[in-house]
Amino acid sequence: MPLQDLTPQLRTRLNKVERGVGWFVFLAAALLLFGFGYYIYHTAENKGWFKTKAKFKTYLLTSTGLKVGDPVLLMGSPVGEITKVAPMPPGDVHNVLVEFEVAVPDFRYIRSRGSLVKINTSVLGQSQFEVTRGSNDSFAMCLTQPISHKTIDELKQLVVAEPGQWQLSQFVFDAQSNVVFAPYQPYDGGLTLTNLELLATLNLESNSIYAFNNQSKSRKHIVATWHEDLKRYDFYNHEKDSPVELAALDSVPVAERLEKILNQVETALPNILVITNKLFTVLDRAAEATSNLNIAVTAAQPMLTNFTFISENLRAPGGLSVWALGTNGDAQIQTALTNVNQLIVGVNTNLDELTREIGFTLENVAAITSNLNVQVRANSNMLGGISKTVMDADDLMQGLKRHWLLRSAFKTKPTNSPPTKAR
Repeated sequence: MPLQDLTPQLRTRLNKVERGVGWFVFLAAALLLFGFGYYIYHTAENKGWFKTKAKFKTYLLTSTGLKVGDPVLLMGSPVGEITKVAPMPPGDVHNVLVEFEVAVPDFRYIRSRGSLVKINTSVLGQSQFEVTRGSNDSFAMCLTQPISHKTIDELKQLVVAEPGQWQLSQFVFDAQSNVVFAPYQPYDGGLTLTNLELLATLNLESNSIYAFNNQSKSRKHIVATWHEDLKRYDFYNHEKDSPVELAALDSVPVAERLEKILNQVETALPNILVITNKLFTVLDRAAEATSNLNIAVTAAQPMLTNFTFISENLRAPGGLSVWALGTNGDAQIQTALTNVNQLIVGVNTNLDELTREIGFTLENVAAITSNLNVQVRANSNMLGGISKTVMDADDLMQGLKRHWLLRSAFKTKPTNSPPTKAR
C-alpha cells in the first residue's frame, strides 16, 4: 500500500518504529565498533605494542634455527622478539646479523658488563635466543631519561630551580685519573651547588658536563645509550642510529657436534668390534670355567656332607674328645685322671713321711756333731792326732803309688790337652 494512502495515525506510528529501528542499528553498530576496538587494544597491549622498546643487534656465525618473530629470553622468560635475521655482505668479517627488541622494563637488565647473547640449540635443531643479565655494578645500556650537555653555570641555575632532580650521566675524573663521580651520582638527592663547585675545580673540558633530570622520561623511545669508550651516556636517535650492539657467545651447532660424534664412533668402531670379539672369547672361557666349577662342586658335595657331619659332632658337648679318642676315650681319661689324683695323694703322703724321716736324721746328725764338739773341747790334742793320722795316710798312699808292684794301679789316662806353642 502506498505511504500516502495510510491514515495520519498509521503514518505517525510507522515513523516512530522506523526511528526506533534506526537507533537500535546505530547502537548495535557502535557497540560492535567499541568491542572490536577494545579487542584490538587489548591484543596490542598484550603483545607490547604500546611499550617502550630498546633495539639491539648481534652477529652470529650461523642463523640455524632462528627466524623473525622468535622470542627473546631473559632469565628464562620471553622479553621481546627477533625483528631481523640477515646474512652480511660478502667480504664482511661477520656472518649473520640478528636484530631484536626488548621491552621496558626488562631492557634495564641488559648492562655494560655481563650481558651477552647466547644461542641454546636443542638436539632437534631448535634454537633459543637468550640474553644474559648484566652485573649490578655496571650501567644499563639504554635509558629513557633524556640527557643534557650543560655548562656548570647552567646546571647551577637548573639545580636551584629544580632541586634534587639532576644527576650525572658520566664518569668524572681528577687530574690523577681518579674517579670523583660516577653516573647516577650523587645518589642521595641529586646534584647540589656544593657538588657543582667541586666539579668547577676539576677543569673539565669546555667546563660542561653530561647530566639528566631523573623526573623526565621519554615514554616512547630510547633516548640515550651507554658508550664504554667515552665512559658516559650519549644521545640516541631511534630513527637514525643503529641498534645497540651486544657480543654473542656462539656455540657449535648440535648437527656439527653430532657429526663429530658419529665420525669418532665410526673411527672407533673397528676397535670396538675387536674388543667385542675378545669379550665373546672371554665369555666362552668363563662359561667353560663355570661348567668345570659345577662339576667340581658336584664332586665335592660328599666331602661337604661329611664335613657338615663332622662339624655337627664337634659342636656337641665332648665332641672333640669323642672324635679324637673314640667313644671310650672319655672313660679312659676319667680313669687316668683318677689314678693321677691317687698318685698325687700317695706322693704327698710319702713326701710328708720322708720329710719327717729327714728331720729325724738331721736331729741325729746334730746330736753326733754336738757330741763330737763336746769331745773336741774336752780333748784339745785330738785335732793334732787326727791331722797327723791324715798326713801319715797320705804319705802311705804316695809310697804305694811309687812302688813298682802297685804303680800300674794308679796310672791316669792321658787327656786331649791343647798343644803348647813353640817359643
